[in-house]
Amino acid sequence: MAVIEKFLGCRVTLPDNLRYFVKQGLWARLDDRDIVFGFAEPALTLSGGIHDLNFLAEDGETVEQGQTVFFAITGKILYIDSPVQGVIHFNAEAKTDPAIINHDPYARGWLFAVTPAVPAARAYQDLSNCAAYLESLQSSEGFKNPEGLKGGVSGVCKAVYSGIRMQKIH
Repeated sequence: MAVIEKFLGCRVTLPDNLRYFVKQGLWARLDDRDIVFGFAEPALTLSGGIHDLNFLAEDGETVEQGQTVFFAITGKILYIDSPVQGVIHFNAEAKTDPAIINHDPYARGWLFAVTPAVPAARAYQDLSNCAAYLESLQSSEGFKNPEGLKGGVSGVCKAVYSGIRMQKIH
């Protein structure tokens, strides 16, 4: 288990027994003939948490790799693509109670499962390991701002927040 003690002001974990779809911050678990996907804790922290979900594919539909299958409402809208081609099944509990995604992301808060068109073990191995996902996070706002300071760490954000603080409103 990889643990990041200070990631945008939070402690986040990355189970090393999972694979990751780095592009969108999803974890993956092989479950017999299916690959189950959910948001990894760092992705949830960076997004500010999930408030609502809207499925864009039908449960039981065959989806293509790269096809947008749902969007999540955070502080903005995140469009999530299927990392693999196959038949998709959604977690209905996560749709009715999105809070479980934030509170139990690696278990009850899973998002969807895909029965891949190719052998599941092969599709699963094509995803990134924990070390590769951790490396991809090194340049993220979470590592650049370990304390989670408001306004972030970019020069533009600091200038805007500093300017707002210095204004005198009458």
